[in-house]
Amino acid sequence: MSNRHLARELVIRSLYEWDFHQGSRDLSGILERNLEEFAPSLDEKDFARTIALGIVEQQSIIDQTIRSFAPAWPLEKITTSDRNVLRVGVFELMYNPEIPSKVAINEAIELAKAYGGESSGKFVNGVLGAIFRDRLAQGVTKPVDQPKAMPDAGDASEQTAAHGTVTIETE
Repeated sequence: MSNRHLARELVIRSLYEWDFHQGSRDLSGILERNLEEFAPSLDEKDFARTIALGIVEQQSIIDQTIRSFAPAWPLEKITTSDRNVLRVGVFELMYNPEIPSKVAINEAIELAKAYGGESSGKFVNGVLGAIFRDRLAQGVTKPVDQPKAMPDAGDASEQTAAHGTVTIETE
């Protein structure tokens, strides 16, 4: 398991507790306790803090985005696990330029499968995929989602192999 995956897991666990108490407890304190208890030597503690605090800071926009792309499911009716997995996924799609959209979506799907119900992975995939396609249609992409510039013809295969390109399937 990667350090960032574990960091996301601890954010999900912390958000679950915070959400269960309807935001009346300090998310930072919950996260710090979970980091210390479950991953005291984690290298990505700042990554976890950035996600958790970013979600709280942008919660109204994140929640409205979820409502817009899952209109058949009122936010309050979405399970606590799925709601918070979606919050992490939406935060990474919209506010973390370092994380490729494909990675954000795949990580959220894996977390939904681990912490949600039987259809959670499909539900999260559907909502985040729709958000991604909408952002793509609006021309809102992250630098990491944009293909690399085409190399000169002479070394094309070598440079493409060395630098790679990001390919995101939208269906």
